[in-house]
Amino acid sequence: MGNLNIEKIRNVAVIAHGGAGKTSLVEAMLADAKAIEKPGTIEDGNTVTDYEPEEINRKISTSSAITFCDWNGHRFNIIDTPGYINFIEDTKCCLSAVDGAVVIVSALSGVKAETEKIWQFACKYEIPRLVFINKMDRESANFERALDDLEKSYGSAGIPLNIPIGAEESFEGIIDLVKMKAVTYNNGSMKEGDIPEALKAEADKFRKILTEKIAESDDSLLEKYLEGTELTDDEIKKGIKEGSLTRKFIPVVCGAATKNIGVPQLLDTMLLCLPSPLEKANITPIKGKNPKNGEEIIRHPKENDPLSARVFKTIADPFAGKLTLFRVYSGVMKSDSTIYNATHDVKEKIGHIFYLVGKKQVPAQQAGPGEIAAVAKLKETQTGDTISDPNNPIMFEPIQFSEPMISYAIEPKTRGDEDKVSIALHKMLEEDPTLKFNRNPDTKEMIFAGMGQVHLEVTLEKLKRKFGVDVIMKTPKIPYRETIKVSASAQGRYKKQSGGRGQFGDCWIKIEPLPRGKGFEFVDNIVGGVIPRQYIPAVEKGIIECMKEGLVAGYPVIDMRATLYDGSYHTVDSSEMAFKIAGSFALKNAAQNAKVAILEPIVRMEVITPDESLGAVIGDLNSKRGKVQGVEPQAGGNQKISAQVPMSEILIYANQLNSLTSGRGFYTMEASHYEEVPAHVAQKIIAERANAKKIE
Repeated sequence: MGNLNIEKIRNVAVIAHGGAGKTSLVEAMLADAKAIEKPGTIEDGNTVTDYEPEEINRKISTSSAITFCDWNGHRFNIIDTPGYINFIEDTKCCLSAVDGAVVIVSALSGVKAETEKIWQFACKYEIPRLVFINKMDRESANFERALDDLEKSYGSAGIPLNIPIGAEESFEGIIDLVKMKAVTYNNGSMKEGDIPEALKAEADKFRKILTEKIAESDDSLLEKYLEGTELTDDEIKKGIKEGSLTRKFIPVVCGAATKNIGVPQLLDTMLLCLPSPLEKANITPIKGKNPKNGEEIIRHPKENDPLSARVFKTIADPFAGKLTLFRVYSGVMKSDSTIYNATHDVKEKIGHIFYLVGKKQVPAQQAGPGEIAAVAKLKETQTGDTISDPNNPIMFEPIQFSEPMISYAIEPKTRGDEDKVSIALHKMLEEDPTLKFNRNPDTKEMIFAGMGQVHLEVTLEKLKRKFGVDVIMKTPKIPYRETIKVSASAQGRYKKQSGGRGQFGDCWIKIEPLPRGKGFEFVDNIVGGVIPRQYIPAVEKGIIECMKEGLVAGYPVIDMRATLYDGSYHTVDSSEMAFKIAGSFALKNAAQNAKVAILEPIVRMEVITPDESLGAVIGDLNSKRGKVQGVEPQAGGNQKISAQVPMSEILIYANQLNSLTSGRGFYTMEASHYEEVPAHVAQKIIAERANAKKIE
């Protein structure tokens, strides 16, 4: 048997833009449910779910955190998710593991760009949700403005289940539109009473909107409503639940998380409006594929069904080992058992299972359908993987993570720590699949990529704290190339005499440009044995080594043909080394008349931007020497810009695009080709390389 009755479970993500009050709301929920004695605060750094030092110092959530509490005989598994744009891929992953969501909308700022993106994630996973309009106690708070913003942004009708009593400093409670009662708060105590006379007309207006919306969704209720008969409280509650679960409308409640006003009503609304795992499976069946033959499989949230679970988060811990967080969809996962990782086709041994309350671990013997739990020290299992019964495998659709938006070069502060950095970073990559780390073969730099500058900075802070590795972050070098524009011929002659056997090599070569992307060709046109056969490969080797070192700025030479057509040798002093040096001399001499050009890498970009930012984004791309190749309308009032842009111009483009689009734009890019840089840019590159060599 599982630990909990599946009908009594609610798996809920709290989602919103950064600063909306998610962590404060979770603290208030835990306090009301008596899971903690009193709520912690962001300012004091003592909240349950923001426990990482990087979060406490920055006063933002940089990583999702899981906790649970019991309310009216039900278990809430609550995930406090990040809202800042750099970290919302973590939020996307968590939404794959829940059945419902509480969306916080600020009564001050309304819906922000990050909230729109997270809303789209929730739509992808078909998650029923309700909205909590927060910060009703703050200056400039406006309930109806936030409600209107909600409908404009999401195109979904927000139906209030309660409305505020007062606002800003005078905010003192809510009017429950189902019970038609006023609930006021005073110094932590809650009191239910009659609706104040001054607010009766407004309460009646919103009650009418609520009953009309419910009646519209049910023919029998609509007939009753049109006949003028009042709907009962039970009929209204049933209609609210039905409308929420089918996502016909979005229930809305309000309050102030930091003052714990309206939070008990929110918890009650979560029970009413958000589905149990069983109800969610009836709405969206649990589907996967047999990894052996690709056939579709449906699982049921029952204990006697074969085990199926998804890993939605990994935490790298140098002391406890890797922590794997998972959601069970069917069957029971037991401690000290063997599971099958269908994603990687490996079996893993499960040790102790536990629930999480922030960083605190609560032991559990097993986890049944609908439960969220964790296990330590799995070797092969990673975020997004499907876990199943070894004898009845299933694989869920993989989670698609966005590609990194920004890259930096990193180097250890302590010389010789490169291997230590690499090992530690690969552990961080297990925790965060949106990070990428590699060594650039051209520039020899370690390249670290992520969703934004803050994302990378926070990761490197964790790296230092958890693994004792300290690194410097720098703008990466651009892998420029050199090439020639016209043909030229020259001699390379190397003669050295210093007593005893000397060195002698002499060759003539012709160099010619090749079409872009053709690489290097070496042609042997030696006739009559003017250069012995055994020395010809040495000439080629000398040319290739010289090409690697560059001709004007130290960048590798590409797209060139070198033809060896004449030369001479000495029967005693000639050697492979002499002809290798002669070959490099010949290339350097010929290059002086071959019009050497510097090439830069061009990337192919697709930029998604809201309609209103289109002109600004295109103008910015043009200013970066980009070539816009097309614009296509996209769903949701967005536009897709296709462009080719020099890599050097978009190294920190993520930050710039966020600024231009208020965080609502995103982009993908891939390497395309090389093009010649303009003359003024080439002069600057050559000068910078010359200065760098002087410093070296």
